[in-house]
Amino acid sequence: MKFDEPQRSTTTERGETMKPNIGGFNALMRITCGLTVLAWATSRLAQRPKRLSMMFTALMGAMKVAEGMERYCVLTDLIKKWKKQRSAQ
Repeated sequence: MKFDEPQRSTTTERGETMKPNIGGFNALMRITCGLTVLAWATSRLAQRPKRLSMMFTALMGAMKVAEGMERYCVLTDLIKKWKKQRSAQ
């Protein structure tokens, strides 16, 4: 399966652009796994609503879904910038 989406970019408050940095298959996997984790954590929160660890897990699942939808991963971007900075030294 091949995704031929046009390159889109979003501008942050500081004027930086966020270009998609993950592929289509990777995005689908992040959405699928994120929704699975989110559903699991939500069902656990229904049983024990005051578990902070399940709230954290639900937030991490939601973050993976958002990364897949936007096709932008903050950690991937930081690693690429770090590698670029180290190679310049």
